[in-house]
Amino acid sequence: MNYHDIVTIEAGKRSGKPCIRGMRITVYDILEYLAVGMTEPEILEDFSELTSEDIKAYLAFAAFGQRSL
Repeated sequence: MNYHDIVTIEAGKRSGKPCIRGMRITVYDILEYLAVGMTEPEILEDFSELTSEDIKAYLAFAAFGQRSL
């Protein structure tokens, strides 16, 4: 999964946190929803602007960040 085209970082948006396609939804937001038990279909229902590919890109981005630990 190439997340570089989906995950964006803008200094003036959400304090420079990684977001999805310039929106205000952060990688952390999606990871938190998944961690508390929301399913992908539930997240997509709540955030109609997101796609399944967006969520997979978030997960790939988060996994890549863990490589350096």
